Amino acid sequence: MKTLAYPILLVAAAAVLAGCGGDPAPAPPSTPAPAPAAAAAAESTAPGVPCGEVPGTGGAKTAVVAHGKVDCAAATKLLKDYFAKLTPAEANSPDGPGPIVLDEWTCGSGPNDPVTACSTEDGRQVEGTRG
Repeated sequence: MKTLAYPILLVAAAAVLAGCGGDPAPAPPSTPAPAPAAAAAAESTAPGVPCGEVPGTGGAKTAVVAHGKVDCAAATKLLKDYFAKLTPAEANSPDGPGPIVLDEWTCGSGPNDPVTACSTEDGRQVEGTRG
């Protein structure tokens, strides 16, 4: 029985020693490499960029602000399309106008709220504030 225990003990000791003193696993990079989406974001409008004015409900001037990956041309077109699609009944609703869906966007506002908010599921936003 002693002859079998000795080789097993040597194998076990060798296995333990093999795990000691070896090279540690490489550490993960401290900062991730920039994703291709970051380059696309740099080319788009930064959050909170004023984009001019469009005529809103009843012809009132509405200041347009783009948030996220929305350029000013798209933001102003979106609000122009929203106000063109908004019916008088929707505009005068006690619950506020909307929600109205325009392609991938959903726009609306609360009752007596001077801000019209439009957003997409991927987090883009456009705001229109009556002046």
